[in-house]
Amino acid sequence: MTLPLLVSVPHAGRRIPPEVRRLSLLSEKDIIADGDEGAAAIYYPIEAGVAAFVTTDIARAFVDMNRREDDRRKDGVVKTHTCWDVEVYRELPSEDIIRRLILKYHRPYHACLTKMAGKARLGVDCHTMAAEGPPVGPDHGQERPPVCLSNAGFTCPAEWLESLARCLERTLEQPVSINNPFQGGFIIRAHSKELPWVQLELSRAPYLSNEEKSRRVLEALRLWCEGELPKEP
Repeated sequence: MTLPLLVSVPHAGRRIPPEVRRLSLLSEKDIIADGDEGAAAIYYPIEAGVAAFVTTDIARAFVDMNRREDDRRKDGVVKTHTCWDVEVYRELPSEDIIRRLILKYHRPYHACLTKMAGKARLGVDCHTMAAEGPPVGPDHGQERPPVCLSNAGFTCPAEWLESLARCLERTLEQPVSINNPFQGGFIIRAHSKELPWVQLELSRAPYLSNEEKSRRVLEALRLWCEGELPKEP
């Protein structure tokens, strides 16, 4: 059974865009730490079981698909610092380079999400999160829950969010936090008029292997689609 889902994995990439390679200060370890470590192992196997799947090989540290184009914060669309407060560049990219990064990588990602929306009934924006909040973030130094599911209060019906949380709790055997510490980023907010969306964050704490997390997340999505997703008229 192909699940009627559009899965987005925006932060699994590790590639430095050639436009900023000479400017980067980051080691491979820094790039991995700023991205969603383990996301490829957890979420890429799900592609075969869902209606549509969108990802990128570009590292979050250089172009963050989950930020607005005009977000110029230190942790914005083209960052000056990683979430661990490590400087990204020896020399900041010019506004012209920033525009090129957005046009070449950010806009096509979102255009693809829009194009794929018609194939699905629900979008799931998939992430992993550090077990403890990093310096640049909403919860510095705080222990994070095993799972956070969010809808920004409006990107999908509350009953869908709650029933999906129950399915995840059943398969992962871990508590699921709703809209805490994350309430949902730019992706689910920007595309919620095209399709209902949720954001899924799994802690990188080793309560299960990545392979087992992958298997159990897919099972939760299957359970939800089979038992909770309203039938199309």
